Amino acid sequence: MGRKVIVATCSLNQWAMDFEGNMQRILQSIHEAKSKGATYRLGPELDIPGYGCQDHFLESDTFLHSFQVLAQLLKSPICQDIICDVGMPVKHKNVAYNCRVLFLN
Repeated sequence: MGRKVIVATCSLNQWAMDFEGNMQRILQSIHEAKSKGATYRLGPELDIPGYGCQDHFLESDTFLHSFQVLAQLLKSPICQDIICDVGMPVKHKNVAYNCRVLFLN
């Protein structure tokens, strides 16, 4: 017997390098997804730093601020009891990757 899963896909008005504004829009989308019964929230590509950062991917601050936003999302009570899927850049061994980060509670 299967389980019913409600997936919320989000198309957000994210701005490149607007970490605070992007985080607020992510939190709002998670709140809205939960209010409609979703158990999985899927955001757009690079929804933490915003798409179109271009040369800012050459700056370490872009990665640092993305992880700071992720840390705030992990601490937020809004993100409890829903699988959250966010996009952000990750640097590993000095190579930048366009990644998805999934977290629950």
